[in-house]
Amino acid sequence: MRYIIIGAGAVGGTVGGRLAEAGHEVVLVARGAHYEALREGGLRLVTPQGTSTHRLPTVEGPEALGELRADDVLMLAVKTQDSEAALEAWSPRPVAGGGTAAERLPLVCAQNGVESQRLALRRFRRVYGACVWLPATFVEPGVVSAPSSPLSGILRLGRYPHGTDESARRIAAHLESTARFEAPVVPDVTRWQYAKLLGNLGNAIGAVSGVLSGEEGLAFLGRVRAEGEAVLDAAGIAYAGQEEERLARGDKVHFDPHNSARGAGSSWQSLSRGTGTIEADYLNGEIALLGRLHGVPTPLNDLLQRLANTFARERREAGSMPMAELVGLADAAVTP
Repeated sequence: MRYIIIGAGAVGGTVGGRLAEAGHEVVLVARGAHYEALREGGLRLVTPQGTSTHRLPTVEGPEALGELRADDVLMLAVKTQDSEAALEAWSPRPVAGGGTAAERLPLVCAQNGVESQRLALRRFRRVYGACVWLPATFVEPGVVSAPSSPLSGILRLGRYPHGTDESARRIAAHLESTARFEAPVVPDVTRWQYAKLLGNLGNAIGAVSGVLSGEEGLAFLGRVRAEGEAVLDAAGIAYAGQEEERLARGDKVHFDPHNSARGAGSSWQSLSRGTGTIEADYLNGEIALLGRLHGVPTPLNDLLQRLANTFARERREAGSMPMAELVGLADAAVTP
């Protein structure tokens, strides 16, 4: 298999770099300054084992690869707001022997949230979900930091919307061959992804007000998560519980909590890079959507979605709103 990593940022860069270290063939897909840095100096992957440089084939889009191979695996690792454009670009690409990528190739959605794989299934016949526990940071072009040990991460894989197959098991075996990932193959990957969604509801808090470490911030995160759980319960959506997640993760994925960029999460990184967009519509916004569909108020997630989008659109400094101010706005939002 050749792995085409569509979005070589924090998650994609780590997975691509680790696969390359294990001898697997990898192509990175990036854009802008990151693309230029990868082309000129390679991918610098910073891990607890040291810094390594991977000079891998890097492209901006599918045209540069020409006809795709029948053994290609597409791994979608862009932010969800960029998924539709990526799917539109890659799905019609011809594959050697006939047919298109959408008809013949497996597509793995290694992303936060639950929407991308649904978007993918409109085009691709073989879609796989990945519940990604992978602490990583991408704020500098060409450089990805994966500070976790002893594993870089856990990628729980399954066919979307449910089930497993031989392709999932082969991909998992390749990930585990790096000795830096655990990759369980499960028939209910969405149950784990909804659990991860609940944890990712705090990404907007970190983006707006910085690392969640103080008692006030952690208490607010608990309120936001409880709102999300109430929505999923009302919608009848199954999700793994926090204790089940804790036991599954164990001490396998551990990172220094004082690493502020990682502690503030992927949404903080988007603001730090000044991308102008953020994933809140598919995290807090997913809870807001389900709440409206099932008659459950979601004032806290509504607020975080709005604030995160405002920060991104206006390119405000990441983490610049004091936590006390954010909590005050939240209290006002839930007051009748």
